Amino acid sequence: MPAASKRYAQAQSLIDEDMRYEPADAVALAKETATASFDETVELHLTTGADPRHADQGVRGVAILPHGVGKPVRTLVFTQGEAETTAREAGADFVGNDDLIKQIEGGWVEFDVSIATPDMMAKIGKLGRILGRRGLMPNPRTGTVVPADEIPRAVAEAKKGRVEYRLDRSGLIHTPIGKASFEPEQLLDNLTTLMDAVGRARPPGVKGQFIRAAFLTTTMGPSIPMDVASVTALRVE
Repeated sequence: MPAASKRYAQAQSLIDEDMRYEPADAVALAKETATASFDETVELHLTTGADPRHADQGVRGVAILPHGVGKPVRTLVFTQGEAETTAREAGADFVGNDDLIKQIEGGWVEFDVSIATPDMMAKIGKLGRILGRRGLMPNPRTGTVVPADEIPRAVAEAKKGRVEYRLDRSGLIHTPIGKASFEPEQLLDNLTTLMDAVGRARPPGVKGQFIRAAFLTTTMGPSIPMDVASVTALRVE
């Protein structure tokens, strides 16, 4: 394994690995250790007690972060007829049906969130192998399959700072909460909103402790361990 860079080593020296930091202190440390030459993304990583092999222990949902994620969100809407005008007026970046399906089949995936009206689901089902592995497939459970009259709301939420969280094969959840350039209060607000959503999404099949470990990290920085009791107590008032 290559040796850590001097920059990374300096950032890591600021973190006491035996400490479990309060959320506000972890946010402050994340900003301090984000020393790369670009605006690093701050991510939340959670170790859960859920077993993704069991149907009653799946975790998946959406949170609308109050301060966004710090980058423009490109939205695509699969729809047809008059709803296409509705989607364009709502500010969607890409709108269409068969034309977009053909582009995606050809390898084009230059968007961040896709939304579909129910009448399009039969057509776009064949895109599952392309969009599914990238987390881009419209899904009713995450609010991205909506009736035509709800397209403006869905697009607005995506643009504002909609993030999807889901359990991976290792029982982990990892989701961005903003950029290192955000004010500490903004990152803490986003963290609170996300933890509130994850807490409410606890699957019924999980026995014992749901969240077992929590970390903040930046794109190029070390992990910052957080106090589990404190971070799971975060709630939107």
